[in-house]
Formats: sequence, C-alpha cells, structure tokens
Amino acid sequence: MTDLRSDEPKTRLFARLKTGSKLSFGRGKFDDWCIYFESPSGVLYFPKDSQYFRSLDTIGFSFGHKNLYEHFVSLYDNTADEEVANPEVMEWIHFMARSYAEEAIRVENIFGILYAGMVAEERKENKVLGKRIKRLGVHQVLIERLDPEYAANFSRGMKAAQLKIECEMRGF
Repeated sequence: MTDLRSDEPKTRLFARLKTGSKLSFGRGKFDDWCIYFESPSGVLYFPKDSQYFRSLDTIGFSFGHKNLYEHFVSLYDNTADEEVANPEVMEWIHFMARSYAEEAIRVENIFGILYAGMVAEERKENKVLGKRIKRLGVHQVLIERLDPEYAANFSRGMKAAQLKIECEMRGF
C-alpha cells in the first residue's frame, strides 16, 4: 500500500462509507477513473485488484465463498453508470456487511471498492465489457477458486472479444 497523501492527487468524491472511509475517482495511469481509498485515519491509496481479491478469498474461507459471491452479484446487479454513489446501494453494502461479524468493516470497505470499480468500468469511454470485467475476477476467485493474483492479472493483454467470451461462458 502506497500512501499518496504527499502527492495530493486531484480526486472526485464518489462515496463515504459508514466505516469512515472515503472512495474517490482521480487520474490513474490510463484514465480519470482510478479509485482512491482514504481510511478514517487519512491514509490515501489506490487499491489493487490482487489485494481485495485476496481479502475476498480469505473472508470466503470463514463465511463461504459462494455466499460472498452471491452478495457480490447483488451489488453487481444494482450497479449502474453513476456520477456519485447511490445512497440505497451504500446502505445495502453497510447492512449486508454486518452479517460478516468481525469482518464487517473489511467487507464493507471491499464492497465499496468493488462498487466504485464497477462504476468506473461503466463510465469509461469506449467500454466493451464494463462492470463484467470485475465480475470475471471475483467469479474466478470465489467460484473457480483461482489464485487472486492470477485472477487480478488474467485479462491483461487479452482482446475484448476474448474476454467477452470468457464472461459469456460463465453466464454473464
């Protein structure tokens, strides 16, 4: 995790989580849809797929990978191309996360990041897959039980047409 506070990136607030964390969009390597996560203590960083995929996998061992995936699909189904977070979706994330007991804060943060990530994918210019790219990675980790690092890098260098086939083979 790299603390970006010293660089003071220009960001656009997307959501405030009940955990006290904030999610924003800002400039990344490729576009203006990089996700910035700010903890309640003020540490600012951009979460990597491999990090939160690994956390999902770990949480899945305690609470069930399929159960966690089903919660993700509910979030996926309610994610749209939005400028700011939908308050109803944010409330649902908070309510759902409470069912993960001692992992509630971590689950709420991860689902908030996933929500922002899917919105970012939906808002990108010339999108082909949109939010399905996040679903592919989460499916690979929680259902196929692939290594989170592998799932995070699976799509690199692949053509959109092949990724579309990968998604369709999995039913989405």
